[in-house]
Amino acid sequence: MPMRTVRLPSGEDVPALGLGTWMMGDEPGRRTEEIAALRRGIDLGMTLIDTAEMYGEGASERLVGEAIDGRRDEVFLVSKVYPHNASRDGTVAACERSLKRLGTDRLDLYLLHWRGNYPLAETVAAFEGLKSAGKIRHWGVSNLDADDMEELLTVPGGEAVAANQVLYNLSRRGIEWDLLPAMQRRGVPVMAYSPVEQARLLGNKQLAALAADHGTSVAQLALAFVLDRDGVIAIPKSGRVAHVEDNAGALDVVVTDGLRTALDAMFSPPRRATPLEMI
Repeated sequence: MPMRTVRLPSGEDVPALGLGTWMMGDEPGRRTEEIAALRRGIDLGMTLIDTAEMYGEGASERLVGEAIDGRRDEVFLVSKVYPHNASRDGTVAACERSLKRLGTDRLDLYLLHWRGNYPLAETVAAFEGLKSAGKIRHWGVSNLDADDMEELLTVPGGEAVAANQVLYNLSRRGIEWDLLPAMQRRGVPVMAYSPVEQARLLGNKQLAALAADHGTSVAQLALAFVLDRDGVIAIPKSGRVAHVEDNAGALDVVVTDGLRTALDAMFSPPRRATPLEMI
């Protein structure tokens, strides 16, 4: 099936199913396999690749840089700045380090990894400066809740936010109460990290039985649930080619009303506002 897309506020379309890289690049013995997995994902249209300076303290960025060597223009490249680096000057310096590790001259999307002690206005000013300099094309945030997002929109330049990356999967549905609807109303995508709950959902026997009934894998069903939401991008981490290929099959899963009802029975939607979860 052709890759589905999600539209950024700028009007640019990006893949709805991408590639996460948390905990990739840490083990030298797995490097060749992990690079092959990322390259296979690009082949399959999963060209949005997410990384961060935090992941392996730059090891993930270096791995991604090697994987996309010669294919940079095919990729929508995302990285993140540590909160303790997110001052006006610190953000710029951190971005330069990330660009060097990634072997590129620009990021397509640069995110504040989570909220720290620096004012949002200061980080946004740094992001806007990086945009003007051609170092990044878009900027966004990660792990900001609904109140944080409302505050962000009040700071100078805050309305340019392009995405919010948060924890979201079948077992972590709290954002459906407030954050996700608010983001959808504003046309700002949610990027769902750990959409298979770091593989823990794969061991759920009820989910496995439901997946078998629908002729799909558990990972595909879990991803299809996330992809079924308007304006949501899923970024599962996959360090093996076979897992990347299996994840790509989620695009073929049709989430019917009956399937939604069955999933809701196993994993209840939120009934009240809850604090934003992070892992």
